[in-house]
Amino acid sequence: MPEPRKTSSLLPYAAHFAAIARGDLAIREVPFQVQVNLRGDPGAEGFGNAVRTVAGCALPSANQVSRGPDRSVLWLGPDEWLVVSANGEGVDLAAEFLALLTGQHISVLDVSANRTIFELSGEGARDVLSMGCSLDLHPRAFASDHCAQTLLANVQIILEQTDSSPIYRIYVRPSFTHYLADWLLKAVE
Repeated sequence: MPEPRKTSSLLPYAAHFAAIARGDLAIREVPFQVQVNLRGDPGAEGFGNAVRTVAGCALPSANQVSRGPDRSVLWLGPDEWLVVSANGEGVDLAAEFLALLTGQHISVLDVSANRTIFELSGEGARDVLSMGCSLDLHPRAFASDHCAQTLLANVQIILEQTDSSPIYRIYVRPSFTHYLADWLLKAVE
């Protein structure tokens, strides 16, 4: 039996993304990021310390992102976060949380295969997103280290701004990946 291997659902779009790249806008995929959904009581004894130990950063406040050396934590709700890493395996990251939070009422799930991540960068990125997203993306309202669950082109996404240049990451379910890739390519025409 052949070994399973990771394949990107956006691989067919790589050449299209490269073709539309210009000085003020670029689109690319951020492939194979570890993603773990963490739910629990942020006020519970040891919960915050466990996040600091595993993620290397504190729990973020509402619609914020905390960044550690290798991992980021996105706020998704009062008791829900998405922990993202470019390194390792989701099951291993989930196991680190479970080991430190034994006995607490929590949920830790490896959701790495549950979302594809697009990255839009450059001065034109905000304009493209504004065509299909109702969030106020002006820097005074949505800046670096902000995140939100919203709609883009009628698709549920998580939007994260990673820096002020600006660079945005769009987390979308795999079943909408091609639809959103086509929408983004059309929006930049």
